[in-house]
Amino acid sequence: MAKRLRIGLVGAGMFGGEVHLRTYAQVQRNGLAPWLGRIGLDDKARALGDVEIEFVALATRTPGSAERWRAEYAGQGIPFATFSGETPWCDLLEATPDLDILAVATPDHLHTAPILAALERGVHVITEKPMALDANDADAIVDASRASGRLVVVDMHKRFDPDHLAIRDDIAKRIGTPLYGRAVLEEPLSISTEVFRAWAEQSDPFSYVGCHWTDLFIAYFGVKPVSLYAIGQKEKLRNDFGMDAFDAVQVKVLFDNGMAIDFINNWITPDDFEAPVNQESSLVGTEGAVESDSQYRGLRYTIAGGGTRTRNTHFTRDVTREDGSGAYVGYGVDSLIVGIAKIAEVKYLGRTPDDVKGTYPDAEEGRISTLIIHAARDVCRRNYEYAAAGKGAPVTAVFNSEGITVFDPYAGPAQIYNRPV
Repeated sequence: MAKRLRIGLVGAGMFGGEVHLRTYAQVQRNGLAPWLGRIGLDDKARALGDVEIEFVALATRTPGSAERWRAEYAGQGIPFATFSGETPWCDLLEATPDLDILAVATPDHLHTAPILAALERGVHVITEKPMALDANDADAIVDASRASGRLVVVDMHKRFDPDHLAIRDDIAKRIGTPLYGRAVLEEPLSISTEVFRAWAEQSDPFSYVGCHWTDLFIAYFGVKPVSLYAIGQKEKLRNDFGMDAFDAVQVKVLFDNGMAIDFINNWITPDDFEAPVNQESSLVGTEGAVESDSQYRGLRYTIAGGGTRTRNTHFTRDVTREDGSGAYVGYGVDSLIVGIAKIAEVKYLGRTPDDVKGTYPDAEEGRISTLIIHAARDVCRRNYEYAAAGKGAPVTAVFNSEGITVFDPYAGPAQIYNRPV
């Protein structure tokens, strides 16, 4: 009997359609084996080489977007069913009872419902970051993953950037005790005002992309947060676009190894900035330091009428095949391949979720970033309101065995989460 993993996808926007769908179609055509060496799983190539991947269904809010993708891939010999509506994952799961993986690429605030629905049906999950925006939702996901024996793989693709792998596996071990650092990810204005305008007011730039960096430091050192401070600004989006959304958010987190990291995010960078995003990180230790400029990798060019541009060819790129088509490679693809491979190990190699724990970004690690997001959203909101009222920005949060407590000198302390961190 053929070994097969059947995959369905919820959400076909910027990331769902351009990264998830293209990756799954490519693996369906060519199998897992060609991609495993890039992620250090070449020793699994023979064991997983006969696992077939079949992309079977796409669910979107509106029928038009699903049908556009269906027509495009039908021309490539990859047919799949489509579903649409306010909760299209329910119809997808109902119609495909033998589904193995549900990939979730919905807006940030809509991750929890399809993840839980999949786990309740015994379906593994690959989800976009952040896993959830609320700590209680994260707990529900962790509990459901354990109860079902199914994996929840969080697409924290920055872990698989070659530069970040070098920091994790080598450099971070040689700079002594980590002291402090800085992580920046600044998105273009079109993200908040066009691509994600419908839900930007329900998220913020730190929740949207800052979690990439929190996860990276969690992966580097296996740390948990101890305390947090956050502040944000509302100027451009409110004044120029009538949106009650943060332009930028800055979050300082103290971790349990004594390391303090500043996370700096916005989604109002001018669209004529030379790169798709501005991103960089730095870390100082007692015996050295490391910096990574993830925006400028060294490739810069100038074209008349287009200005000067830089390109990150590490994330995703096309490598031309002999027939002229493009093989889709990069750490953005690698992150999804890891999820598929780990699920294949559980289904076909007799491994348990505990056996593969620590080899991919799982729900328990995703929970830590969600705890940080949950606290940052509350602290940022309070500090913004107090600053606007001329009262400064004095609110902080503390993480401990009792949960998360917000210390607000005006309103008094408030426990916003009551399970051990």
